Amino acid sequence: MARAYPRSNQLYWVKDNIIAGDFPDISKALKDPDGLLAIGGDLAPERLLDAYVRGIFPWNNDVQPVLWWSPDPRWVLFPENLKISRSLHKTLHKGIYEITFNKNFSRVIEMCAGPRKNSDGTWITHGIIEGFTRLHKQGYAHSVECWHEGKLVGGLYGIAIDRIFFGESMFSKMNDASKAALVHLVRVLTNLDFKLIDCQVYSKHLDSLGATPIPRDDFAAILADYCKPGIKPHLPEQPVP
Repeated sequence: MARAYPRSNQLYWVKDNIIAGDFPDISKALKDPDGLLAIGGDLAPERLLDAYVRGIFPWNNDVQPVLWWSPDPRWVLFPENLKISRSLHKTLHKGIYEITFNKNFSRVIEMCAGPRKNSDGTWITHGIIEGFTRLHKQGYAHSVECWHEGKLVGGLYGIAIDRIFFGESMFSKMNDASKAALVHLVRVLTNLDFKLIDCQVYSKHLDSLGATPIPRDDFAAILADYCKPGIKPHLPEQPVP
């Protein structure tokens, strides 16, 4: 993220030695830039989990302190609203990809953090990689891998708490690879009665797959009902047909 952030006296500063409850109410997030709520603190697993169940996520670059966001509206994907285009359906029908869960989390997040076209940086900082890797070891962060002839060609990762999946990033090295991973994730989450996938902010890619904006208050209400702290749903580790 290349944005500057407002002067420190305009934002709540998260304390390094306090975790539980150390975030302001999301209604206090700025309108410009949209959703910026707090600054500082660290990316310890406990703080990340506390943030996500409140509808807050980190988004900054390596030269900034941690910036915490809760935009309004919030972009989400309800599993039942997934759109599979004709071309994507053809790709899936060909069966050229093998999809796995949690087979190589470290490689997926590394690939997601890699350079991209029309981008001069990444928000997936060293701190994010370390924090999410620790969450993966604790059973909260998950990866979905897309393989072609034994090579990792696409995937995504995110956090699963209770019946909410917080999508973080995806990458694709072959046509429809990340979309194939998402389709299989939605199928698994549907079977587990998940309520939504958090997409955070708008992207053309996710919009084409059925993501939609909802008011931040509605998003917070869904979290209150279906994102209870400490509940770790079990996602598969074997190849998905």
